[in-house]
Amino acid sequence: MVNDAQVQSPPNLVVRDEDERTNAACNVNSPVTKLEYKGILWTCGLREICLTALWLPLGALIFCYVTTSIFQADDIHETHCRVYNVVPSISAITGISPQRYVWRICVAFHLGPRLLIGSLYYNYHKERTAHIVEEKTRLLAIKLGDACYWFNFIELFALTGVTYVSNRENYFVHEKIFIVFMIVALLHMLCRARVGCIASDVVEPVRTNKLVWTLFYVAIAATVGLVIFFLRHRLLCRPLAFTWFSVCEYILATANMAFHALIVRDLPLHQLQVVCPAHSKQN
Repeated sequence: MVNDAQVQSPPNLVVRDEDERTNAACNVNSPVTKLEYKGILWTCGLREICLTALWLPLGALIFCYVTTSIFQADDIHETHCRVYNVVPSISAITGISPQRYVWRICVAFHLGPRLLIGSLYYNYHKERTAHIVEEKTRLLAIKLGDACYWFNFIELFALTGVTYVSNRENYFVHEKIFIVFMIVALLHMLCRARVGCIASDVVEPVRTNKLVWTLFYVAIAATVGLVIFFLRHRLLCRPLAFTWFSVCEYILATANMAFHALIVRDLPLHQLQVVCPAHSKQN
């Protein structure tokens, strides 16, 4: 007679075979593919990066202007003189909620590419200066290139201060930082325009140098008009004086954005790449 244990024995053999195959699959000595991250891992055109840095604040500015004009017109047109006003200032449309958060986020995200652009222009002018033979002229070009780099740095910090300290929160601090921003932005344009044409008989001028001079003159005219209309509004409370002040402010902001976007013409084919060198030390 066959007992139950003898009947159940064949399935036990199947289980044993499965265990052996599992152990073979988990064997530590089996070959494992090793991934090597070499060569170019990521690439992006400098043109795309710079245009993104331009459109972030410009798009945010347009968004703030449109939405505040439609939904919060009474808040943005109010002035301390209580006079008639048509065009709100940049500080007005970016200083109320919720537009202030959109403006601050876009400015924060565009700071990284702006720092990159400043460093690229520093090396660009440095390479151009290396071809100048006359020592006095070369030293002047080096100083102007250094000034461009630091003016760009200070301009970015002033823009950040104007953005995150609104006129509604602290008007005194906001006004002083805005003055610093205007002065440094004009000095930055002037140094860029000057270093781009220095020693033009030895090395070719910067491709966009004429445009830089044009934008500089436009910014100067807008700044003069901005100061005049601000004083007429603040001291005399003239109707529409603040409107013309705002128009000059928009012209100045547009000229500044266009000035920083010129790198897409100076370095049109350059790319930003993340590369792993072929011979690198690994920890």
